[in-house]
Amino acid sequence: MGRAIERVLTARHHEVCGRVSSNNRDQLPACLAEADMAIEFTRPDSAVEHLGACLRAGVPVVCGTTGWLDRYGEIQQLTDRLGGALLYSSNFSVGVQLFFALNRKLAQAMSAHGNYQAEVRETHHIHKRDAPSGTALQLTADILAIHPSYHKWSDETSPEAGTLPVISSREGEIVGFHAVRYHSITDEIEIRHNAHSREGFANGAVLACEYLLNKKGIYTMKDVLQLNDW
Repeated sequence: MGRAIERVLTARHHEVCGRVSSNNRDQLPACLAEADMAIEFTRPDSAVEHLGACLRAGVPVVCGTTGWLDRYGEIQQLTDRLGGALLYSSNFSVGVQLFFALNRKLAQAMSAHGNYQAEVRETHHIHKRDAPSGTALQLTADILAIHPSYHKWSDETSPEAGTLPVISSREGEIVGFHAVRYHSITDEIEIRHNAHSREGFANGAVLACEYLLNKKGIYTMKDVLQLNDW
C-alpha cells in the first residue's frame, strides 16, 4: 500500500518527505517535523502509537489500518483534546464507499421483509491478519444499525435467530472481495465488490489527504465523497 500511495501522490504532484516502516521507526519524529500530512497504513499493534505521535506533532493523519478500533475512543479523545485532525476508514476505495452506501439502502429496504436471511462474506489474501476485515465489519455494523431482525453477528454459517453471519476466507493473493446477500426459499439478492488492485485504495487515501488538509476534527470517507445523506 505504501508504494501504491506514493505513486498516486507523485502523480498528483505531492512531495513525499518521509517513509517510515518497521525498519526505521526511530525516524518518525524527524519525518513528522517536515510533514503537512501523514498517511498511516501499518498493523493493528502499532497503529495507535503512530496515530498518537502524529496528533501530538500537530500533523493531520489519514489512517487505513484496521483491527485497532477497540482503542478508537482513546484516539478520538486525543484528537479532540489536541485540536487535531483524523480521517479513518476501513477502506478507501471509492467503489467500496459507494458499496457501503448501497448496503445501507438495501438493509433499509429489506428491513420490512423478515423472510430473507442476510449474510456478509469476505475473502482476502493470506497475509491479512485481521478477520473479519474492517470493511466486512463496517458492512455488518451498518446492517445491525438499520435492520431490526439482527442484534449481533457471528462467524458461524448457521447462527441463532437474530444473529448476522459474517464469513471470512483467506486465499492466495486476493486483493479484497466482499458480498452482502439476502436469501429466502424463493429467491436471493446479492451486492458485491471485488477489488482488482490496490490502486483504488491508494487513490482514495490521497483524496482523503487532500480533503483533510487545513481541517480540524474527525472525518470519514463519507465526508470526502459527500455520502452522509446515504
